[in-house]
Amino acid sequence: MDVVVVSFRGTELLRRCLVSLREHLPDRLANVTVVDNASGDGTAEMVAAEFPEFRLEAQSRNLGFAAGMNLGIAGGSAPFVLALNPDAAIEAGTLAPLLALMAEEPRVGCCGPALIREDGSFDHAARRSFPTPLSALGHFSGLGRRLEGGRLADYRAPGIERGPVDAVNGAFMLLRREALDQVGRFDEGYWMYMEDLDLCARLREGGWTTYYEPRSRALHTKAGTTGGRRSPRLNVAFHRGMGRFYRRHVAPRNPLALDLLVYAGIGAKLATSLIAGALRRH
Repeated sequence: MDVVVVSFRGTELLRRCLVSLREHLPDRLANVTVVDNASGDGTAEMVAAEFPEFRLEAQSRNLGFAAGMNLGIAGGSAPFVLALNPDAAIEAGTLAPLLALMAEEPRVGCCGPALIREDGSFDHAARRSFPTPLSALGHFSGLGRRLEGGRLADYRAPGIERGPVDAVNGAFMLLRREALDQVGRFDEGYWMYMEDLDLCARLREGGWTTYYEPRSRALHTKAGTTGGRRSPRLNVAFHRGMGRFYRRHVAPRNPLALDLLVYAGIGAKLATSLIAGALRRH
């Protein structure tokens, strides 16, 4: 198994992640690669000094998540690839159920565990449905998070306890290399955000299944590397990713008038987010 972690600052969370890999990988033959996106704060030096058994790819500029992940994936050849965020950590029993699932179900191209926050609560982003205009409205307005079901709540796939889902979270994706070879790796047109949904959508189009396996658990400090607040660059990348995903996977099925309304809504949300961020900073 190849493990790829793409880091940008967040040294302490990355250290926790790498310690968990050192302690809980099922065998010592696993190949771990850390791609550091020009953190410039000592992160790369920490990896080199404290985790010499792991491969370090230190970059001279921030490639973004998708390109950094692809660089790490290209450096390995194992049949399975674990794409892991630095703000996630595995436990003693995290990998065994997922690897067993992959062995038993040859058409599962991607699977993910239950993601547990530091306070012990469940991170609902561990299993997701592909966004639609209604489910996106429910998600971003907060209405969908308070409902037990219905189209406004669909984004967090509340009706699925275990089994096939549209998507799992990019914080932890166990991927089958054969599936990646068929549909392609992460789309580098997404600099940051939405690349996980896009890959799951392409896997489905290629005839592969994405599976949510709650018998496996992993720790996830949500937004741990951003502090919960997006910089203007991250805000633009997030909303650009929304538009790219919608244009590639949803818009062709909808009438033009609805598409234009969705793009206007994404633009308005970006403007609101940038203004709110500027007000917080000042």
